Amino acid sequence: MIVIVLAGFFAVIIGVLVSLLGGGGSILTTPLMIYVLGFDPKQAIAASLLVVTFTSAFGLIFYARARRVNWRTGWIFGGASMVGAFIGGQIGSRLPAVVLLTAFSVMMAVTAVAMVRGRRQMTAHAHQGLPIIRILLDGLIVGLVTGLVGAGGGFLVVPALVLLGGLEMQMAVGTALLVVTMKSIAGFLGYLLHFGGESFISINKDIIGDWRPTVVITVCAVIGALIGSRISGRVHPEHLRKAFGWFVLVMAIYILVQQVGSQIWGFAGESPLHLVEVGIGVVLIAAILVMALRWRGGDAATDQSSTVSRRD
Repeated sequence: MIVIVLAGFFAVIIGVLVSLLGGGGSILTTPLMIYVLGFDPKQAIAASLLVVTFTSAFGLIFYARARRVNWRTGWIFGGASMVGAFIGGQIGSRLPAVVLLTAFSVMMAVTAVAMVRGRRQMTAHAHQGLPIIRILLDGLIVGLVTGLVGAGGGFLVVPALVLLGGLEMQMAVGTALLVVTMKSIAGFLGYLLHFGGESFISINKDIIGDWRPTVVITVCAVIGALIGSRISGRVHPEHLRKAFGWFVLVMAIYILVQQVGSQIWGFAGESPLHLVEVGIGVVLIAAILVMALRWRGGDAATDQSSTVSRRD
């Protein structure tokens, strides 16, 4: 009972962060499921995606009422993200848990660095038309990462909506909640549904566990999202983002070193097939890291050129 109460308290905090930042807080849902509630890693990722779906959806309601959601841009970006997230879920459900945890810890570190660095000089600028191809491509990549490791990816979505969609920050946060809702449910279905075997499609029974804790976490996270929506105008998001980023970075290092490091070497040494699987995981991790770093670099370059053009 004490464990459930503690997990519920953390879930409320996660919901508040998701609502205030348009994402980011969801990166703690999977560790909460694994280390506090004792979930299997794959079950934790699937449950996390379900929690994020409901949390983001309820946060979205308040932003929509305040007319701070660009539905057209959100549907386009979110549609592409759903495709990527479903594919990511299908891949993740077939990878070893140790590879998923490694990829997840790296994703946490990348998220933390992005939060600590902040969004310097990121300003919306007008477009003659939406760069549809770029939005679809970015949505597909972000969705793939979400489906694979179970993180909402809001820290990638918000800058994309500002720089590609030309949205102001508050509008981008509200629209990001729409995108995160769409791709999180798609990622969950990617983990839940299994293709092949005697029937063309079936339920992945390895993902289904005791869902009662998931319901508790979801309800508490939704309450947090409602609280966050109410206080969004009274909190400085950048200060909160940086403090939270340092905490996430510490968590990422802990998971990578204490929980994953020894398992990787032991798992890889069991058979050549396991060595290949670990190699695939390393490639996926490298792809996530390169994508995130290129994204941040592209943001800075775009911002600087935009600033110069406005001064000229």
